[in-house]
Amino acid sequence: MTITGAHRAILISITLFATAGVGRAAEQTPDSNLPEHSAGGEWPSYNKTLDGQRWSPLTQINTANAGELGEVCRYKVADNGSFQAGPIVIDNVMYLTTATDTLAMDPTNCRVLWRHRHRRDRAAPFPVNRGVAYYAGRLFRGTDDGQVIALDARSGAELWANTVGNPGEGEIVTGAPLAWNGILIVGTAVSEFGVRGRVIAYDTMTGRELWRFHTVPAPGEPNADTWRNTIWNDTGGGGGGTWSHFALDPSTAEVFIPVANPIPDFVPAERPGDNLYTNSVLVLDALSGKLKWWYQLAPNDGLDHDLAAAPVLYRNGNNEQRMAAAGKDGYLHIVDRRTHELVAKTAVTTVDEPVVTPTPEGVKACPGPAGGVEWNGPAYDPKLNRLVVGSLDYCAIFISEPGTSKPEAGGYLMGGRWSGIGDPRGWIYSIDADSGKVKWRYHAEQAVVGAITPTAGGVVFGGDNAGAFFVFDSASGDILKRIETGGSLSGGVITYEVRGKQYVAMTSGNISRSLFGATGRPHIVIMALPDPVIAAQRSGQASRIDAGRDAYLTSCAVCHGADGNAWHPIELRSVKSRLDRAQLVEFIKHPRAPMPRVFPAPLSREEEQRVHDIADFILQW
Repeated sequence: MTITGAHRAILISITLFATAGVGRAAEQTPDSNLPEHSAGGEWPSYNKTLDGQRWSPLTQINTANAGELGEVCRYKVADNGSFQAGPIVIDNVMYLTTATDTLAMDPTNCRVLWRHRHRRDRAAPFPVNRGVAYYAGRLFRGTDDGQVIALDARSGAELWANTVGNPGEGEIVTGAPLAWNGILIVGTAVSEFGVRGRVIAYDTMTGRELWRFHTVPAPGEPNADTWRNTIWNDTGGGGGGTWSHFALDPSTAEVFIPVANPIPDFVPAERPGDNLYTNSVLVLDALSGKLKWWYQLAPNDGLDHDLAAAPVLYRNGNNEQRMAAAGKDGYLHIVDRRTHELVAKTAVTTVDEPVVTPTPEGVKACPGPAGGVEWNGPAYDPKLNRLVVGSLDYCAIFISEPGTSKPEAGGYLMGGRWSGIGDPRGWIYSIDADSGKVKWRYHAEQAVVGAITPTAGGVVFGGDNAGAFFVFDSASGDILKRIETGGSLSGGVITYEVRGKQYVAMTSGNISRSLFGATGRPHIVIMALPDPVIAAQRSGQASRIDAGRDAYLTSCAVCHGADGNAWHPIELRSVKSRLDRAQLVEFIKHPRAPMPRVFPAPLSREEEQRVHDIADFILQW
């Protein structure tokens, strides 16, 4: 199969560079209007939490019973564009978007509660939408004709709408907005048109604009000299779209924005310099829009190795602040958020080094513009301290055509063309979040562009473009369950709890008419364990937890307190937050000083069971 750059869809990237200074934002308090701070059974934003971790604390679906997982229901959505959305679940309601529709549905049976249809004012260059944001009873989404709209979450009634940009000039909104602290942050997509990307913040209640930031500086602005070419003197350069979701650290009020490639794509000599802030993670103060710092991953990019997926923010076992980003350069980059220095860099697909430059004769490079990591970035598993990410294995031939692109708004400024080599395949990687060492990887039959979701149940959910949904063992990478959904899995795979039952939901079908094919009709698919399995699980858990409580009170409470809050010699609730079940069992059996050994080795069968029961009792706190 050969795919040309003329059919290019929504794509991503990264390769590393330097940094700038960082200012200090005021410490922020938790925002009670955002379900970010509600029970862990909800899925309140695109990547669950604002830091983008996609980690679920749910354990009902786990390594012991994942093989029993089955389909509960599915709903066929209107086929009105590419279906790449990530659903959210709040207050027992699921919200889902298509290119034009916003739907509210019962997340247990797929029953539609209401539907809102956006009527386009003009044609959309890319009919796609990736998600919705929630804040204080309101939903917010962008549109592919350059608008952002606010809806009442209970009724779907439109509350306000703003024009963000001109779709005829490539200014559209494809990614899920980010809502926090009464602020809605959106960005304009499509880097291949002769316009500068920008990020805009609005008041969530009124729609009033609060601030805006251009991702490419105009003449006279800081770092404008990184675009050293007279043809861009009037516009300050071009490109720098924002295709997908953002990440945010509420404690510092910093919003982390993935910025796409410069233009023209394949003739970097026509735009000498680093071309800031393209191919960067751009960090702004969410309250003011002021530049805090940036990390450029591919200066003067000539291979369309842009970045579109949100980075993930986390603290490792040593409480060090990290950022992990992955894009179309084919690498996972782990960055220290305090020093802005690269900690580790790991290839997550086939990568050619050194990086080549397109030529008029044509040159091969891996990955191609549709390779690497696309619009869903890495997730973080705090129990194992691992990053999990999906990618494409897809090389290409690049041909540059100097002098063919003119810097005019609305023009499609590739500066050349490309063609894919063979058929794309996919990878799912599990990587140590400190060292970047690969723990396991899975080579999928087709591309992997959908989101990957790790859970406290010791399982990872994901899928590929062939329509296969997978449940992996988080630690080993073993496949515990495979279910054919009938359509490409290109959006978010989420998990949530309603009335004590854990569900898994995913968008299936019609990933893209132009680039990745249109496998399957668009559906939302919901899965869960059979009720008898859940009932048996609860019965067994209850009896073992009762036994664990008795064993804990006998063997542990004298030092740690009946509720685990006593610090003598260590506060067990903090240990529980850092260890999974297997690690906690090992900790109890082989404690480190000053904790004494409670169960001398070797353990009898009965003592081994007591240890496991104590661990289960602690973990249910």
